This record gives sequence, structure tokens and C-alpha cells, in this order.
Amino acid sequence: MQFSETRNTSRWIIVFASFLIISLILWNTYTFFQIFKNEERLKMNLWANAQKTLINAGENTDVELPLQIFSNNTSIPIVLTENDSIINTVNIDEEIVKNKRRARAFLVNLKNENEPIVIEYVPGKFQKLYYGNSALLNKLKYYPVALLLIIVLFAGLVYNFYRSTKMAIQNKLWAGMAKETAHQIGTPLSSLIGWVELLKSENVDESITVEIERDIERLKTITDRFSKIGSEPKLESKDIIEETLQSYDYLQSRFSKQVEFSFKAPKSPIMVLLNPTLHGWTIENLVKNAIDAMKGRGKLAVSIEEDGGSVKIKVSDTGYGIPKKQFKTVFEPGFTTKKRGWGLGPSLTKRIVEEYHKGTIKVLNSEIGKGTTMQVSFKKSKLV
Repeated sequence: MQFSETRNTSRWIIVFASFLIISLILWNTYTFFQIFKNEERLKMNLWANAQKTLINAGENTDVELPLQIFSNNTSIPIVLTENDSIINTVNIDEEIVKNKRRARAFLVNLKNENEPIVIEYVPGKFQKLYYGNSALLNKLKYYPVALLLIIVLFAGLVYNFYRSTKMAIQNKLWAGMAKETAHQIGTPLSSLIGWVELLKSENVDESITVEIERDIERLKTITDRFSKIGSEPKLESKDIIEETLQSYDYLQSRFSKQVEFSFKAPKSPIMVLLNPTLHGWTIENLVKNAIDAMKGRGKLAVSIEEDGGSVKIKVSDTGYGIPKKQFKTVFEPGFTTKKRGWGLGPSLTKRIVEEYHKGTIKVLNSEIGKGTTMQVSFKKSKLV
């Protein structure tokens, strides 16, 4: 507990320190921007005075200094006007100057950037000097934006790394718990097998022991499923019709007669690389979800069909349906429309189908109040 609190405190200190550093950088950048902006304003005042001196220069006036001031400005764009007419431009592209419409638009932009400097070269006669920001000042102006974007990107990468690490730890934890569950189930399962043998020796009704044996085999399958979580399953070339039918038959015998089951498939085998245990889990999840959607009453249809080099399994129900906007979110961990349950079935099924068997699963179609059809697709393998 103490370690957790210390870690949380450290995180908040890092967050606060990062925020403080960013604030200082942004404030420092803003200060530099204002300093440079004021310096450029002073330069433009000197340029305006030089212009006034040059206009009023007589034959004996020394114009070397004004001309030097003019030549030193190589970065700040200037538009000089008189009576709202452009009379001179500096550091502006000639293509803009030649085009009156573009020149006027450029002048409007300059008016928005800085206050003009009024040059009264003789009493009652004025020129206005409009100027923009230099390239250096513009770069400095956009620097905070670039910095914030870099920070956001960096924060996103850190968050993604943290989230991925957390998910990896959780996956290892769940895999460990699943394997431990499988191990724990193994002990009472062995005892049950012994009890069944004892019942047989006592000449108990054979139909009872057969059903118990079927349930024990089912428990073995479930144990095998849990033991495979977190490890790469072995894939074998199997007849997908036969493997699907085994799970279908078991589920049909265990559910209420209020559910009307139907199964349709080609007569010839269809070979697919799959793990029988995990494939049975896929079919079980799809069928159970369909029955839950119908609240234990309705029609459930399982069909298998070939489509070129692939095979498709469709599980249809007459339940309440899924809204179209939830077609993808239904496979996310934790998503459920039921009051009870963790919403792990569809996400686990998706992982079995897509990660282990390299297949695809999707909501083929669904209508509210009419039902849903789920589709699983696999690539066929060669018949062996």
C-alpha cells in the first residue's frame, strides 16, 4: 500500500514538474517574441525617420545614413503608402507587387499585424509605413505551437507505451489465473472419474453414468481450454463440419426445448487448420450469446458453407438484435448488454478466431427486434 502511494506521489510530482517546465518555456518564448517585436518596431521608426530625411533632403544634406538604414533592412516586409496608394515596397515578392489585387491583399495582412507608422514629412502631408513580422519573428511566433504538438505527441507515445505495458501485465495475470484454474479443476475431476467407475461397479443405471461421463469429458475440455490460454495452440487439419457439429450436439442436448435448433452444412468434409478445443469454445460462445439474446426462447440456426477458398460459419438467432453502431464495439473487452457478466465472451472469441486461427469474425447483419447473424470465416486447408 505504501509503495503504491509513493508511486502515485512520484507520478504527480513528475506531471507537475513537466507542466512547470512547459509553462516556463512558453513564457520565455513569449518574452523573447515581445522583445524582438519591440526591436523591429524601433527599426521601423528609424526607417520612417530616414524616409522623412530623404524626402526633405536638400543639395547639401548628407543622405549616407538614411541610405545605410534602408540597406540594412533585409528581412522586414514594408509597404509605404500615401493617400491610400502604394508608393513603395521593400522585401516583398515582385510577383505580388505587380499584381494590384494581391498587393492590396498583402497590405491588408500587414495592417492586421502591426500598427502603421505615420510619417509627416511636411506639415499636413503624410505617408504611412506598414510593416510585417520578419521571418525570424514568425518562426518564434509558431514555436510554442510546434512545441505543444511535440509535447502532445510525446505524451501520446508515453500513454500508449504505459497502456500497452499495463495490458501486457494484465494478459499475463489472466493467463496465469486461467492456467491455475485448470490445475485446480484437475484434482476434483480425477475424483469424479473415480466415482463414476464406482457407480458402474454398483450396477447403477447405465444412462445415468453415460451422462455423467459426458459432463466429465466436457469438464476435461474446459480444463484444456483454460490451460491453452497464453500459449500458442497446436493447429491440425480437421473437418470443420464434424468439429462444429460436436459442440452443436452437446449444446443442443443441454438447453431448453424452447430453443429451436437447426444445423445446415455440406455433406462432404471441409478441412481447416484449427485447434479442436478452441474451435469448440468459439462455437459455444456464439451459441450461448445467441440464446442469451433470445432470453432462452426462439430459433437458433447454425450453417456452414463454402465460398471459394474459404469456409463460413453463420450463427443466427431471433433475439433483440444489435444496433449498427455497436457492430464493432461488441467485440471489445468488457462490452455487454446483459445485467450480469463481464463481456469477455465476444472478445475472447475474436482472439481465438483472428489471432490463433487467422480467420475473421463479424456481425454479418442484425435488426432490432428481429435477430442477429454472426459470421466466422476460415481459409480451407488441403484434404489429408
